[in-house]
Amino acid sequence: MIGTQRVLGLVTARGGSKGLPGKNIKNLCGKPLIAWTIDAAMKSRYLDAVIVSTDSEEIADVARASGASVPFLRPAELSSDQASSVDVVEHALNYLKSQKLHFDLLVLLEPTSPLRDTGDIDTGIERLVESGADSIVSVCRAETEHPAFMFRQSEEGRLESAMPGGFRALRRQDLEPMFFLEGTLYASRIDPLLATRSFCQPNTVALEVPKWKAAEIDDIVDFMLVEAIIKHRGLDKGSAP
Repeated sequence: MIGTQRVLGLVTARGGSKGLPGKNIKNLCGKPLIAWTIDAAMKSRYLDAVIVSTDSEEIADVARASGASVPFLRPAELSSDQASSVDVVEHALNYLKSQKLHFDLLVLLEPTSPLRDTGDIDTGIERLVESGADSIVSVCRAETEHPAFMFRQSEEGRLESAMPGGFRALRRQDLEPMFFLEGTLYASRIDPLLATRSFCQPNTVALEVPKWKAAEIDDIVDFMLVEAIIKHRGLDKGSAP
């Protein structure tokens, strides 16, 4: 709880990953991938409940062993590639409402961003409340991914700048800062979230995270990269980030 507002931490983890089968419970530096997210969430000052929405009994067992609550199994139609995050959020909120459980804020935590820590979660919640915004999303500064360095490729194989005015040789430090959404944290007041069906709303603020935290796990290359970061920074030994 922050002030008088109750805060739900929702961890979403479906069983049918195609890019890296079984990734949500794959061992990452000594513990299942999903446990990295649950551990950070359980230590939050503000989360009144941490629940996992999954369609997999195996993931549910691992989540419970890590300390999270798994009060239901998500239906199959909400675990396909076509199901949106907001569909999953609505399903969880409807279940909790049926159990007479009320929350004012929701923090969506995806297991594929295991480099977040409790400080990221609590800072995001604080900034959301203090700013008076309706939602907050985590972003990372675009460097080599800056739109100024992006191209389209024609059918003939010729490169065309994606930016108006064509390509110009620019130094990164001379460019207007740009940011991309990454997966550390999505949080919103629940009424605006349900009304807009998005975490990116007209009144949204940003939580900027450093480049090393922005790695998301979609395939084995991502997994190996995150594994290397964890070992390099000593996070598998309990070192501070």
